[in-house]
Amino acid sequence: MSKPMQLTLKAGDRVFINGAVLRANRKVTLELLNDATFLLEGHVLQPEETTTPLRQLYFVLQAALMDPQNAAAAEKLFSNLMFRTRSAFSSGPILSGLASAEALVAADRCFDALREIRRLLPVEAEILARPSLSIAEAA
Repeated sequence: MSKPMQLTLKAGDRVFINGAVLRANRKVTLELLNDATFLLEGHVLQPEETTTPLRQLYFVLQAALMDPQNAAAAEKLFSNLMFRTRSAFSSGPILSGLASAEALVAADRCFDALREIRRLLPVEAEILARPSLSIAEAA
C-alpha cells in the first residue's frame, strides 16, 4: 500500500476488515496503514438481493473477502459461476468487465474485482429492463 487508506464511519456503520466485523459507536476515521481487505457495509449485498447473474457473482466473491477461511471454496464457486454468467450475456461491456474481474481474481485482487462487477450492475440492470421480443414480433 503506497499511502494509508482512510475510512470514515458514522455511528452504527459497519466495516468488514480481513474477515472481522467492526462497528463504530460514534463518528470515527480509521486509517489503514498496511494492505488489508475491507468492505464497507454499503457495498455488502444481502442474500435476498442476489436476483441477477452479476449480483450472484458479486455475492460469491464478497463471501471470499468476508470469510478468508473459506475463500478458496468461494473462489472455486466464483469460477464456476463466472463460466455460466459469461454465457448468459452477449453485451460487449459486460463480457469485457467479466474478463477483467476474472483476471483480477486470478491476480488475488478480489476487492478490485468486486469494484469491477459493481461497475457493471447498472449496465446489467439496463439490459434486463429492455422488453424482450415475443416470437410473433421477432418473425
